[in-house]
Formats: sequence, C-alpha cells, structure tokens
Amino acid sequence: MLATISTLFLDVGRGLREGFFMFWETLWALVLGFTLSGLVQAFVSKDQMRAKLGNHGPAAVARASWYGMVSSSCSYAASAMSKSLFAKGADFTSAMVFMFASTNLVVELGIVILILLGWQFALAEFIGGPIMIVLLALTGGVVFAGPTLQRALARVRGEDRSGHDHQSMTGVTAERQDELEAQSLRAKLTSTAAWSDASNYAVADATMLRRELVIGYAVAGLLATLVPTHLWNDLFIHGHGFWTSLENAFVGPLIAVVSWVCSIGNVPLAAALWAGGISFGGVVAFIFADLIAMPLILIYRKLYGGALTIRMVGLFYVIMAIAGLATEGLFKLFRAVPANRDVTVTTAHFEWNYTTYLNFVFIVVALGVWWLARHRHRFGGGVGYAIDPVCGMQVRVHDAPASSHHAGDTYYFCSDHCREMFEAAPDRFTSRRTRSETPMPEMSHKEHMTIDPVCGMSVDPATAAAHRSYKGHDVWFCNVGCAERFDADPERYGVAPTSSEQG
Repeated sequence: MLATISTLFLDVGRGLREGFFMFWETLWALVLGFTLSGLVQAFVSKDQMRAKLGNHGPAAVARASWYGMVSSSCSYAASAMSKSLFAKGADFTSAMVFMFASTNLVVELGIVILILLGWQFALAEFIGGPIMIVLLALTGGVVFAGPTLQRALARVRGEDRSGHDHQSMTGVTAERQDELEAQSLRAKLTSTAAWSDASNYAVADATMLRRELVIGYAVAGLLATLVPTHLWNDLFIHGHGFWTSLENAFVGPLIAVVSWVCSIGNVPLAAALWAGGISFGGVVAFIFADLIAMPLILIYRKLYGGALTIRMVGLFYVIMAIAGLATEGLFKLFRAVPANRDVTVTTAHFEWNYTTYLNFVFIVVALGVWWLARHRHRFGGGVGYAIDPVCGMQVRVHDAPASSHHAGDTYYFCSDHCREMFEAAPDRFTSRRTRSETPMPEMSHKEHMTIDPVCGMSVDPATAAAHRSYKGHDVWFCNVGCAERFDADPERYGVAPTSSEQG
C-alpha cells in the first residue's frame, strides 16, 4: 500500500514537473502576447463597437471580428462584452462573432500554440477561426431569431447593470471619457499615461488568466505522464479515414465542455490530446471549443435564458466541429498535417538554450511592464479605469459590464460572473488592494473633498497627488498627469470649486 502511494506521488510529481517545463517553454511567448494585447487594448478605440454592429452583414461581421481580435482573450470577459453589445443594440450574431474572434483569433493564443504545438496548429487557428465566423454569420440569423431572441434581449436589458449612470458615479463625464478615448493613435503613442494604461491591461489580463494557465499546464503535464496511451486510443477511433477525422472533430469539443478550462489554458491540454492520438482536426476543434466549457454554458443560461442557450451551445458545437474538420481537410490537401506527436518537453530540466535566454529577456520586460502598471498614476494613467476585485482585470468605469455597491464603495467588474462571486462573499475580495481606482460619488459630498477639474474625479486635498493655485482658488488633482494638462491650458478646465463653495 505504501509503495503504491509512493509511486502515485512520484508520478504526480513527474506530471507537475512536466507541466512546469511546458510553462517554461512558453514563458517568453506569454509575456510577449500579454504585452501586445495590452498595447492594442489601450490604443484602439472601443467606442466604435457600439454603433457599427447593427446587423450581421459582411461589413459588420468583419468589424466584429476585428474588434474581437484586439480585445482581451479571456472567455468570461468576451461573453460579458458581447452581452453588453447586444443589450446596447448590436445584432446578436455580430455580438457572437465578436466573442468568437476575442477568444480564438488573438495574438497571445497563437504564440502559445506555436510554441507548444507547432506552426501548423498556429496557422490552423487563423484559418479555422475565419471559417467558424463565416459559418456563424451564415447560420446565426436563422438560429438566433424569433421570440426566443426577443425574450433574451428583454432579459439582458432588464438585468444589464452597465446601464447605471457611471459618469455621475465616478465624476468622469461622458465628454471627458470620449475625449480620452478619441485621442489619435499618434497622441497615445507619445503619452506616458497611455503606455502605463497599456501596461496595466497586460498585467491585469495575466492576473485574470492565472487560474486557467495554472490548471491548464498542470493538467496537461499530468495527462502526459499519468494517462496510458491505450486509454486515448479507446477514446479516439483510428484507422478509418474520414470517419476517424469526423469522430475526433466531434469528440474534441465534448472534452472541452467537461474540462472546465477556458482561453489559453486549453492549449496545454490540446498538446496532451495531440500526444494521446486525437486527429489534427480534433485538436483544432477542441481549442475552438473553449466557448462551450461548462462554466460558460452556465453563464449563457443566466444571461440569455435556457432556450437561447440551447441554440447557442448546439450551433457553436456544430460550427466548431465542422471548422476543425474543414481545417484538417485543407491541411491534408496541402500535405501540411504534422506527423510528429511528441509534444512532451524532451528536456524536463533547466538548460541554457535560446528559450532560456528569451525567457530571461522577457522576464525583464515583464518586470518593466509591471513597474509601469504599478506606478501608472505617477504618469497620469488610470483615469477612468478600475480593477475588477475578483479576477484583477482592468475595466473602463464608463462602460463596465457590471458594478456593485458594498460598504460605501462601488466596485466594477469585467462580467456578471465576477460580480456574482463578489456579492456572494464581498469581504473576501475587499480585503485585497484591488478596490475601484475611482472614488465613490458618496465621497464627493464630504466637506473635505474637491473635484479634479481635468478628469472630474473626487479628490481628498490631504492625499491629492498635486496642487495648484489658480485665480485665487486652490485646485487639487488625482495625479500628476492631470495637473500637467491643467498647467498647459488652465482656461480650458476653469476652477473646481471646493465643497464649501458649492454648499
């Protein structure tokens, strides 16, 4: 008995070690991917999404795909954003296209696939992804229609918390938020505030996906070392030509449903499945199927109701399987399906090679990004943003998908999923230093508070980041960047009266 337990612990240790070195192989790629994603999210305007997805014609589908590609790769955040788009008037099919692109056509996913599975799978992501989107655009208008869709629309508009007046809650006016958002790309590229916000997006996204990454790499390592080959062979049929590809393509998404791992965490599992014998198309379909993992199915049901969720999951499943099968067919046509299934880390120990050098370089990059994010207020960043206290994602307060009041403060969330977790145990999350970066409106009426004239945020003079005297009045600022903008053109902003002057 003791020998069996000892052997089990040794096997688990080998599996975790294997998973760690899978992570080590992709560390530099993760840093690069999250950094690029943060830059795109900070520099690309999001307000355009709201007015240009009113149908599911070719132009709207193309725009939805682009908006998804430059958004966060988190499946939960993508589902929340697509819900908000739908609630604010976007076509449901286009909103779903946005969600597909956000989780399957993002750069960080492609880089990790490239490192763990090879260039063929990375290319398959960007070939199969558009196939999925075309299939969804062609069929969504038929499947997502009628009274079921109207009931879902009434449901999300009735429950959508993003309809709160965030401007009055934060002191950031709609005009000021639009001004910040509408800055030219050139202006943003030369703004330290924009770069600090980009860094915070990168750090926040990595923080948000840490659970999926840990589970994905750990489970992949355990599967690679603990699951006998014959079990994989029993799960996936072999040697039957097209029927093998067909069965594997439809089994792959089913594994994703029960894996409970979304987004990038799926890729290490896909590597383990590929080593276990699943077909090329089955792996592609599995990666695409992160949007029908069980946690997301439960979210869909809560957002849209059971009837529409059944249609969504059924159509998504078929589209993902067909896209995987079609992608495999194209790769077979050009004889590009890889033959090597050895994706296990061959050197499960530290050694000096190009990966190690890249990792150390990008660890330095990661530390620089983290430092800039942590000190973003020093550079004028963070205006109009908050941190989700549950997952750590950075969200714009102006259009946060969800919010909640607790103990006199307002907290903002990337999704209803995070808000519900917070409301179930708020003390668990408020003890962290992840509170909303934007003061509560209730604080603005306290006599010791004043208003930053640049961004409109409530400021405590005792802790203000900067102070100026202008036309006989004292003016306080939430950060140095706001003070510098005020100095450049004080007449533009006028004077923020103190509370005593207001009352």
